[in-house]
Amino acid sequence: MKHDFVALPKGVPADAFAAAVKEFRAIVGDEHVITSADLIAPYIKIMIPEEDDKHMPSGALLPGSVEEVQAIVGVCNKYKVPVWPISTGRNFGYGSAAPARRGTMVLDLRRMNRILEVDADLCYALVEAGCTYQQLADYIEEHDLPLWLDTPMPAPVASPTGNTLDRGVGYTPYGEHFLFQCGMEVVLANGKVLRTGMGALENSNTWQVFKWGYGPYLDGIFTQSNFGIVTKMGFWLMPRPPVYKPFLVKYPHEEDIVKAIDTIRVLRINQIIANAGTVSNALWEIAVTTRRFELWEGEGQIPDEIVREHAREKGYGAWNVYAALYGTQEQVDVNWKMVKGAFEASGGEIFTEQDMPADDPLWQYRKDMMSGTLSMREFGLYNWRGGGGSTWFAPVSQARGSETLKQMHMAKAITREFGIDYVALFIIGWRDMHHIVDMLYDRTDPAQMRAAHGCYEKLLHDFAAQGYGVYRANTAFMDEVAALYGPVKHEVNLALKRALDPNNILAPGKSGIDI
Repeated sequence: MKHDFVALPKGVPADAFAAAVKEFRAIVGDEHVITSADLIAPYIKIMIPEEDDKHMPSGALLPGSVEEVQAIVGVCNKYKVPVWPISTGRNFGYGSAAPARRGTMVLDLRRMNRILEVDADLCYALVEAGCTYQQLADYIEEHDLPLWLDTPMPAPVASPTGNTLDRGVGYTPYGEHFLFQCGMEVVLANGKVLRTGMGALENSNTWQVFKWGYGPYLDGIFTQSNFGIVTKMGFWLMPRPPVYKPFLVKYPHEEDIVKAIDTIRVLRINQIIANAGTVSNALWEIAVTTRRFELWEGEGQIPDEIVREHAREKGYGAWNVYAALYGTQEQVDVNWKMVKGAFEASGGEIFTEQDMPADDPLWQYRKDMMSGTLSMREFGLYNWRGGGGSTWFAPVSQARGSETLKQMHMAKAITREFGIDYVALFIIGWRDMHHIVDMLYDRTDPAQMRAAHGCYEKLLHDFAAQGYGVYRANTAFMDEVAALYGPVKHEVNLALKRALDPNNILAPGKSGIDI
């Protein structure tokens, strides 16, 4: 019998795949099994610099319950059909919904989107994997709960579960998302259901309040991995503070990144500044609200003098620090004296809400994000060049001015070599800085695609040679990134994979793990 599938899993004949699809339909219903080319389109919209075909799924499955997920993995083991679990597939800049390996079937968990519990006293939530930040924000507003979310950039369409499993970050004091995760439900490749932490105890009422449980801590192995399918996740929510005081500090020169970071480090480690704020360069500020051709239509990296001229016109700093204070009025007043004094002593020009125009879009979206308010404003970056190309290069730096300066010089020089604009920010950790470089390019232009691919590869290896590793990677480079972390780590990952998923049915290639 002739079958017309857009792609097939590696090593799975068309007849076997057709038999698996028939059994999938019996589990979730015909309307929740997608194999036709026109309906698969949303799952292959990638922004990374590789051809769509390389990441073409063989189809998509949309289960509605844990029991259906269990049944699906049974069929997958029977026919050796791999699946690529996603929560919402909005992992922009890192690969979106498309799988790492061609022919893998997408396991789309968006129908499993219930909010199972929100406790206003203990400040936690338990949600299914497909629940979005928008759903949770609406729930909190509807029930008038004194709680804040912490959200990543594409917050309304993203999932707390998906972002946390990829170890994403946000911008409030709860910005290190995995740190504030508490308890998972995981469907293993053999169909068994594992509840981590206190959830493994029958009748537990502490699943979302105590992370560790008893024995080895397991939650971490299900982040950035392919060892199980997380179907539920608990996480802590921030109590709404009595006072919220966001502020902006502008530094006039690129070399001032040293002063900015060294000032931030002391305040951050001592928790005077409690949130994961940002330090964005002038071009990031410009690109959020401006199209590139409005400034310059030449070839190659946009010249520094053009960026400086436009930044002066708009009043942007070469570096722009956004952070906030939270707490009672007394706490904020005391901390503000220390913060203001430290930044002014370092040469920064400091602004509060009273100093900023109410209609300033950059100020408003940073103010929103540092208070857990959902925003799509930063998506304006994708209009900078147009053409749908974005790849995030995300090395980690120590929170030292000298280190961030070194990374800035390296990244700017390498992106210039490939004609890519240096659109960048640092996200403030407690002792680290996440250096985010958004490589923006036109995916319809083969030359720009080649340049972006080559640029990422050089950035990756040159930074690794200096001891700088990325903390997240897109699906085009997962194998290369994994190799940089050494053979012993790779061996441990493979040992876990063989033990938990001997048939390699869960997300082959995720984080470079494949057997």
